Amino acid sequence: MKFFKPQPQVELDTRSKILLSAQKLFARQGFDGTTTKELAVDAGIAEGTLFRYFANKKAILIEVATQGWVQILTDLLTELSEMGSYKAIAQMMRRRMDNMQENLDMMKVCFMEAQFHPELRDRIQSEVIGKMTDIAEVYFEEAIDKGIYRSSLDPKVIARVFVGMFAVAGFSNETMATGGSPFELKQMAEGVADIFLNGVLANKS
Repeated sequence: MKFFKPQPQVELDTRSKILLSAQKLFARQGFDGTTTKELAVDAGIAEGTLFRYFANKKAILIEVATQGWVQILTDLLTELSEMGSYKAIAQMMRRRMDNMQENLDMMKVCFMEAQFHPELRDRIQSEVIGKMTDIAEVYFEEAIDKGIYRSSLDPKVIARVFVGMFAVAGFSNETMATGGSPFELKQMAEGVADIFLNGVLANKS
C-alpha cells in the first residue's frame, strides 16, 4: 500500500498564507487587478516563493474558490439528515448562510471570477456542484423510501432543485451583503425552506 508523505508544517503554513492573501486581494481588487508581487507582499513571502507552491496565478484562483466551496459542501451535507421538517431545513439554511457571510471574500471571488474563467467554473461544477447533487440525490432517495417525501418524485430532480435553491440563496443580496441583518437572513432561509417543501401554489380545498 502506498502512503503519502506528510508535508512539513512550514510548507502548509506558507501555502495557507498565500491562499488567504489571494482570497482577500482577489475579492477586493479582482483577479486581473492583483499582481503576484502584491500577493507575495501580503503573504509576507518573496514573489518567487509563490511559484514553488503554485504554477501560476490562475492556479491560486482555482484553489481559493474550490477549497472554500468544498468546505461549504462538507458542512451542508453533514446536515442533510435534519431535513425531515420545515423547521430543520430553515435552521440548516440559516446556518449555511451565516457560514457564507463569514466567508464573504471567498464567495465574492467565486461569484466574480467564475464568470470570466471557464476552467474555474468547470471545476466548481464538477468538483462541487456535481458532487453535492449526487450525494443529495442519495439522501432524497432514502427520504422517499421512508415516506418523508412523495414517492412520485424523482430524487435526482429534487436534488437539483435543492442545490439550485441553495446556490441562489447563497449568492443573494441578503447573504452577500456585509450589512445583511439577522432578520433578513432568517427571512431568506425560512422562505427557501418553505418554497422547497411546500411549493408556491395556494392550497385548494
